[in-house]
Amino acid sequence: MAVLDVATAVLVAGGIVLLLPSLVVLAETLASLLPEPSQPATTGVRPRLAVLVPAHDEALMIAETLRGVQAQLAAGDRLVVVADNCTDATADIAASLGAEVAVRNDPERRGKGYALAFGVRHLVDAPPDVVVVLDADCRLDPGSLETVAARAHATGRPVQAAYEMLLPHGAVSPGLAIAGFAFKVKNGVRPSGLARLGLPCQLMGTGMALPWAAIEKVDLASGELAEDLVLGLDLARAGFPAAFGPEARVTSPHPASTEGQTSQRARWEAGHLTTIRRHVPGLLLDALRRRDVGLLALGLDVAVPPLALHVLLLTVFVAVTLFFAGLTGAVAPFLIGVGGLASLLAAVLLAWWRVGKDNLSLRELAGVPAYILAKIPLYCDVFKGKTVPWLRSKRD
Repeated sequence: MAVLDVATAVLVAGGIVLLLPSLVVLAETLASLLPEPSQPATTGVRPRLAVLVPAHDEALMIAETLRGVQAQLAAGDRLVVVADNCTDATADIAASLGAEVAVRNDPERRGKGYALAFGVRHLVDAPPDVVVVLDADCRLDPGSLETVAARAHATGRPVQAAYEMLLPHGAVSPGLAIAGFAFKVKNGVRPSGLARLGLPCQLMGTGMALPWAAIEKVDLASGELAEDLVLGLDLARAGFPAAFGPEARVTSPHPASTEGQTSQRARWEAGHLTTIRRHVPGLLLDALRRRDVGLLALGLDVAVPPLALHVLLLTVFVAVTLFFAGLTGAVAPFLIGVGGLASLLAAVLLAWWRVGKDNLSLRELAGVPAYILAKIPLYCDVFKGKTVPWLRSKRD
């Protein structure tokens, strides 16, 4: 009897661990339906700003990105490109367009975090009020640069613009349509819900405005796969939690090639899982010690695993606990698992109704199980400890 009680308790605890992320996603999705909060007033004075563009072998796309930025610059603004371990004409193209170019060659220390730290050191002799980080394949909507920089300057907090990946024109595969929808949920619906509750959000790596006072408090030189995610956590712990700024928008093309999609997902999801393991427990403990609701909410948000993995884990848990209930009659673990799966399904359907139905039919949404099964090899590699190197995603 004691063994049965212990087994039931272990399964209940495991079920609660899986249930909590589902409830977080559902709460964020429901909160995204609330009215948008009023934005803090700005001073009306444009801050001194620098746009920092980390670039590794981006000769194919960087010219269009830089021209888009230059159209929004004002007198005194700076545009700095960090040509990081480049083997192509990235630096020459950037220089020909009038950008300041900081060339970095260090093959042993690869990753965007190192490039950002190098770029900040380039600015340190004449620091701006705000640094806006933009990936080399991204576009800022008109007016977004000043909007996101002014809000960061007014609040003294990092501000993350809405970040959207644009699917290729014309017909796309069901798998690509599902991936695009998942991106909208993570980078659009969920931070919108947090903003409506007055809570901080994750940083997304591009379209983020960082006050100089905040940059000085953290170490940017990170080899983390999810360096943007870790940067947001470090800033929040230092007293600078990021705010979501959907009034500004940055976009980038979604990789259409299978190779580009695979490498990007591997880096993002392995980086996310590594961040959960290394950083979230300490963050949650800090939040409880400080009684900081915003820090706690951010920790719970980051603790949500990639949705495909979460669905997979919940499905396996429900199957195992159903078998356990049939053998022992203990149904509590099974009911908790079903609650987690139902909560996540409700959140996905609500998010699909809000932001997904124009690009993803309900029939295509039903293909999610096949999409999840295709990711099993990736998750096996991650859980076996296979190293995922920092590699730039292949451009189409």
